[in-house]
Amino acid sequence: MSGRRNDYDVTNRVRTTDPGEVEAEIGRIFHTLYPSAPGRALTRAIDDATRLFRGEFPGYAACDTAYHDLQHTLDVSLAMARIMAGYVRQERDELIDADMFCFGLMAALFHDAGYIRRIGDQRHLNGAEYTKTHVSRGGQFLRHYLREIGLGKFSDAAAPTLHFTGYERPAQRIRVPDPVFRLIGNMLGSADIIAQMADRCYLEKCYERLYPEFVLGGVDRRIEGDGSERLIFASAEDLVLRTPQFYRSAMKRLHEQLDAVMRFAAERAQQPNLYVEETEKNIRYAQRLAEHGDLSALRRQPPLAPQTPLGRSRRGR
Repeated sequence: MSGRRNDYDVTNRVRTTDPGEVEAEIGRIFHTLYPSAPGRALTRAIDDATRLFRGEFPGYAACDTAYHDLQHTLDVSLAMARIMAGYVRQERDELIDADMFCFGLMAALFHDAGYIRRIGDQRHLNGAEYTKTHVSRGGQFLRHYLREIGLGKFSDAAAPTLHFTGYERPAQRIRVPDPVFRLIGNMLGSADIIAQMADRCYLEKCYERLYPEFVLGGVDRRIEGDGSERLIFASAEDLVLRTPQFYRSAMKRLHEQLDAVMRFAAERAQQPNLYVEETEKNIRYAQRLAEHGDLSALRRQPPLAPQTPLGRSRRGR
């Protein structure tokens, strides 16, 4: 098949809505790098993350954020595995051994666990209401999970590493227990950016799913020093049309704060970085939309997400 499919990764080989396919590809990468290392912890972590998002993990409700869903998590985890693998192959050092690879992958799998509500949560009606605190909540979840899965030696690094996916503070100011976790954090923050921006339905997802999450999370607006309220994004259309502006800031973050480690996502040093190529396709399209101010050309259908209060059907447009 020549055209990339909406529910597949940048290689058009791995269906990112299928945990089994993502698990198989990550397992292949892991066993290629560490042929004698057991991969049971990785398999369990992918299964547990799937259960968490589907509402099958003890104490937690199903994911109800339509943008930060299981597909996004699997896509980021696959990008994280590729970045770590590229680093191991190209740098040829031993900073990332089998256990560190597992930690980095688990950080990716649970980096958005903070959006998942606990069963019985009466204060928040949707996980998007945790937008401003989801990184800290995810860090708490990962800290406990690492202890349960036998990787407790990494538990103190859980919260700092996940903060590389947030924008609360510059990455350089995040304190980590050891320099290697800055490397892992840079990789995680990079995977989070490039995986979602390279998604074939990225612009449609911003329109249909991300903007409603921003509204519920209160990040579509800002309270100024004088107490007045200022809109950051006036509408879903505004969010999409300002995507090229976000891309410029994201690239600056990738290069200046996250040490440009996204370069390791290419399978080989001299090969094209498909994540960058696919992202640039999306941005060029967003620029054309901005020039005409017409979003009727957004026709791709993102893979179906669970029914939530955020859903906006664009079928028939």
